[in-house]
Amino acid sequence: MGQIFDYLKEFNVVSSLLRLLLSVVAGGIIGFERGRHGSAAGFRTHILVCVGAAMTSLCSLYCSKVLGLPGDIYRISAQVISGIGFLGAGIILVRNNSTVAGLTTAAGMWVTATIGIAMGFGFYGGALAGTVICVSTTTLLTKLERKTKQSIHFYAEIRSIENVQRVLDEVEAIMEKDLIVEVIPAKSSIPAASAST
Repeated sequence: MGQIFDYLKEFNVVSSLLRLLLSVVAGGIIGFERGRHGSAAGFRTHILVCVGAAMTSLCSLYCSKVLGLPGDIYRISAQVISGIGFLGAGIILVRNNSTVAGLTTAAGMWVTATIGIAMGFGFYGGALAGTVICVSTTTLLTKLERKTKQSIHFYAEIRSIENVQRVLDEVEAIMEKDLIVEVIPAKSSIPAASAST
Protein backbone atom coordinates (compact mmCIF):
# COMPACT_ATOMS: atom_id res chain seq x y z
CA MET A 1 0.00 0.00 0.00
CA GLY A 2 2.84 2.35 0.87
CA GLN A 3 4.47 1.67 -2.50
CA ILE A 4 1.26 2.56 -4.34
CA PHE A 5 0.97 5.83 -2.43
CA ASP A 6 4.63 6.64 -3.13
CA TYR A 7 4.04 5.89 -6.82
CA LEU A 8 1.04 8.26 -6.88
CA LYS A 9 3.15 11.01 -5.27
CA GLU A 10 5.60 10.82 -8.17
CA PHE A 11 4.97 12.70 -11.39
CA ASN A 12 3.80 10.17 -14.00
CA VAL A 13 0.86 9.57 -16.34
CA VAL A 14 -1.17 7.59 -13.79
CA SER A 15 -0.73 10.12 -10.99
CA SER A 16 -1.53 12.99 -13.40
CA LEU A 17 -4.79 11.34 -14.46
CA LEU A 18 -5.68 10.57 -10.84
CA ARG A 19 -5.00 14.19 -9.81
CA LEU A 20 -7.23 15.50 -12.59
CA LEU A 21 -10.02 13.05 -11.72
CA LEU A 22 -9.80 13.95 -8.03
CA SER A 23 -9.97 17.63 -9.04
CA VAL A 24 -13.22 16.87 -10.87
CA VAL A 25 -14.58 15.18 -7.74
CA ALA A 26 -13.47 17.93 -5.33
CA GLY A 27 -14.70 20.75 -7.58
CA GLY A 28 -17.94 18.88 -8.21
CA ILE A 29 -18.67 18.41 -4.51
CA ILE A 30 -18.12 22.10 -3.76
CA GLY A 31 -19.99 23.20 -6.89
CA PHE A 32 -22.95 20.92 -6.19
CA GLU A 33 -23.37 22.48 -2.75
CA ARG A 34 -23.20 26.02 -4.20
CA GLY A 35 -25.59 25.12 -7.01
CA ARG A 36 -28.13 23.82 -4.49
CA HIS A 37 -28.26 27.32 -3.00
CA GLY A 38 -28.98 28.86 -6.41
CA SER A 39 -25.53 30.31 -6.89
CA ALA A 40 -24.50 31.72 -10.27
CA ALA A 41 -21.37 29.54 -10.17
CA GLY A 42 -22.38 25.97 -9.56
CA PHE A 43 -21.41 22.41 -10.41
CA ARG A 44 -19.71 22.83 -13.81
CA THR A 45 -17.99 26.12 -12.98
CA HIS A 46 -16.35 24.78 -9.83
CA ILE A 47 -15.21 21.63 -11.64
CA LEU A 48 -13.62 23.71 -14.40
CA VAL A 49 -11.89 26.00 -11.89
CA CYS A 50 -10.51 23.06 -9.92
CA VAL A 51 -9.34 21.15 -13.01
CA GLY A 52 -7.83 24.29 -14.52
CA ALA A 53 -5.91 25.06 -11.33
CA ALA A 54 -4.71 21.44 -11.16
CA MET A 55 -3.53 21.69 -14.76
CA THR A 56 -1.35 24.69 -13.92
CA SER A 57 0.40 22.62 -11.26
CA LEU A 58 0.77 19.66 -13.62
CA CYS A 59 2.15 21.90 -16.36
CA SER A 60 4.70 23.32 -13.94
CA LEU A 61 5.77 19.83 -12.88
CA TYR A 62 5.96 18.71 -16.50
CA CYS A 63 8.19 21.64 -17.46
CA SER A 64 10.48 20.96 -14.53
CA LYS A 65 10.58 17.15 -14.34
CA VAL A 66 10.17 16.09 -17.99
CA LEU A 67 11.49 19.01 -20.00
CA GLY A 68 14.12 19.99 -17.43
CA LEU A 69 13.43 23.70 -17.85
CA PRO A 70 14.86 25.94 -15.13
CA GLY A 71 12.73 28.40 -13.22
CA ASP A 72 10.21 28.68 -10.46
CA ILE A 73 7.71 25.84 -10.86
CA TYR A 74 5.20 27.62 -8.59
CA ARG A 75 4.93 30.78 -10.70
CA ILE A 76 2.11 29.59 -13.00
CA SER A 77 0.01 28.35 -10.09
CA ALA A 78 0.62 31.58 -8.19
CA GLN A 79 -1.02 33.49 -11.02
CA VAL A 80 -4.16 31.38 -10.60
CA ILE A 81 -4.57 32.71 -7.07
CA SER A 82 -4.69 36.31 -8.27
CA GLY A 83 -6.42 35.55 -11.57
CA ILE A 84 -9.35 33.75 -9.96
CA GLY A 85 -10.22 37.09 -8.34
CA PHE A 86 -11.50 38.35 -11.69
CA LEU A 87 -13.86 35.41 -11.97
CA GLY A 88 -14.96 35.87 -8.37
CA ALA A 89 -15.59 39.58 -8.90
CA GLY A 90 -18.12 38.72 -11.60
CA ILE A 91 -20.11 36.65 -9.11
CA ILE A 92 -20.41 39.36 -6.46
CA LEU A 93 -23.57 41.42 -6.88
CA VAL A 94 -24.91 44.47 -5.08
CA ARG A 95 -28.67 44.36 -4.73
CA ASN A 96 -30.80 47.43 -3.98
CA ASN A 97 -27.64 49.49 -3.40
CA SER A 98 -27.19 47.95 0.06
CA THR A 99 -27.17 44.14 0.04
CA VAL A 100 -24.08 42.30 -1.20
CA ALA A 101 -24.61 38.80 -2.57
CA GLY A 102 -22.18 36.23 -3.92
CA LEU A 103 -19.29 36.71 -1.50
CA THR A 104 -19.46 33.14 -0.22
CA THR A 105 -19.51 31.74 -3.76
CA ALA A 106 -16.58 33.95 -4.80
CA ALA A 107 -14.59 32.81 -1.76
CA GLY A 108 -15.56 29.21 -2.54
CA MET A 109 -14.23 29.63 -6.09
CA TRP A 110 -10.93 30.88 -4.70
CA VAL A 111 -10.70 27.93 -2.28
CA THR A 112 -11.62 25.54 -5.11
CA ALA A 113 -8.72 26.91 -7.15
CA THR A 114 -6.28 26.37 -4.27
CA ILE A 115 -7.61 22.83 -3.83
CA GLY A 116 -6.98 22.22 -7.52
CA ILE A 117 -3.41 23.53 -7.21
CA ALA A 118 -2.79 21.26 -4.22
CA MET A 119 -4.24 18.30 -6.08
CA GLY A 120 -2.10 19.02 -9.13
CA PHE A 121 1.07 19.01 -7.04
CA GLY A 122 0.03 15.71 -5.42
CA PHE A 123 -0.84 17.10 -2.00
CA TYR A 124 -3.81 14.72 -1.73
CA GLY A 125 -4.32 14.99 2.04
CA GLY A 126 -4.37 18.79 2.00
CA ALA A 127 -6.72 18.91 -0.98
CA LEU A 128 -9.10 16.40 0.64
CA ALA A 129 -9.05 18.26 3.96
CA GLY A 130 -9.64 21.57 2.14
CA THR A 131 -12.62 20.11 0.31
CA VAL A 132 -14.19 18.77 3.51
CA ILE A 133 -13.64 22.05 5.36
CA CYS A 134 -14.99 24.12 2.45
CA VAL A 135 -18.19 22.07 2.09
CA SER A 136 -18.68 21.91 5.88
CA THR A 137 -18.30 25.67 6.16
CA THR A 138 -20.81 26.43 3.44
CA THR A 139 -23.41 23.91 4.62
CA LEU A 140 -23.25 23.78 8.41
CA LEU A 141 -22.27 27.36 9.13
CA THR A 142 -24.86 28.70 6.68
CA LYS A 143 -27.60 27.18 8.84
CA LEU A 144 -26.05 28.67 11.98
CA GLU A 145 -25.70 32.09 10.35
CA ARG A 146 -29.33 32.09 9.24
CA LYS A 147 -30.49 31.42 12.80
CA THR A 148 -28.53 34.37 14.17
CA LYS A 149 -29.22 36.77 11.30
CA GLN A 150 -32.89 37.37 10.62
CA SER A 151 -34.27 40.18 8.54
CA ILE A 152 -37.71 41.46 7.67
CA HIS A 153 -38.31 43.12 4.32
CA PHE A 154 -41.11 45.68 4.37
CA TYR A 155 -42.31 47.42 1.23
CA ALA A 156 -44.81 50.25 1.32
CA GLU A 157 -46.02 52.65 -1.32
CA ILE A 158 -46.99 56.03 0.07
CA ARG A 159 -49.22 58.48 -1.79
CA SER A 160 -47.57 61.67 -0.65
CA ILE A 161 -43.88 62.29 -0.06
CA GLU A 162 -44.77 64.40 2.98
CA ASN A 163 -46.00 61.22 4.75
CA VAL A 164 -42.74 59.27 4.33
CA GLN A 165 -41.17 60.41 7.61
CA ARG A 166 -44.37 59.74 9.56
CA VAL A 167 -44.55 56.18 8.17
CA LEU A 168 -40.85 55.60 8.94
CA ASP A 169 -41.36 56.78 12.53
CA GLU A 170 -44.29 54.37 12.96
CA VAL A 171 -42.31 51.44 11.52
CA GLU A 172 -39.32 52.20 13.80
CA ALA A 173 -41.65 52.25 16.81
CA ILE A 174 -42.98 48.78 15.93
CA MET A 175 -39.65 47.10 15.15
CA GLU A 176 -37.59 45.82 18.07
CA LYS A 177 -34.34 45.28 16.17
CA ASP A 178 -32.04 47.76 14.47
CA LEU A 179 -33.65 49.09 11.35
CA ILE A 180 -31.95 49.70 8.02
CA VAL A 181 -34.14 51.95 5.91
CA GLU A 182 -33.94 52.44 2.18
CA VAL A 183 -36.34 54.79 0.40
CA ILE A 184 -36.79 53.97 -3.28
CA PRO A 185 -39.24 55.10 -5.97
CA ALA A 186 -42.54 53.23 -6.12
CA LYS A 187 -42.55 49.98 -8.09
CA SER A 188 -46.05 50.64 -9.45
CA SER A 189 -48.15 53.59 -10.49
CA ILE A 190 -51.09 52.59 -8.30
CA PRO A 191 -52.22 55.67 -6.39
CA ALA A 192 -53.53 53.76 -3.38
CA ALA A 193 -51.12 52.80 -0.57
CA SER A 194 -50.16 49.15 -0.29
CA ALA A 195 -47.89 47.23 2.03
CA SER A 196 -46.46 43.73 2.19
CA THR A 197 -44.08 41.88 4.48
